[in-house]
Amino acid sequence: MLIGTVIENIWATRKEEGLTGLTFLVIKPGLDQKLGSSEMPIIAVDRIGAGIGDKVIVTQGSPASIIQADQKIPIDAIVIGIVDSPMNGM
Repeated sequence: MLIGTVIENIWATRKEEGLTGLTFLVIKPGLDQKLGSSEMPIIAVDRIGAGIGDKVIVTQGSPASIIQADQKIPIDAIVIGIVDSPMNGM
């Protein structure tokens, strides 16, 4: 898992059947955008309503593709939480 900041929305009107109704966000890894992360932004599916500027928790890899018990969908990252306040020292 990683923590990052939502920096942009991605709109895709045509997508794979299993992705219909899902929202895509561009996430900049790290807690502070101003410090500049060497990591490239990632695209993550969002089903919980995160917006630009929100700090989010993202999970990646095969666990992200199992958001529905009966089927896998072709995604590699999903927002699983919106951070209310980061822990001290992060």
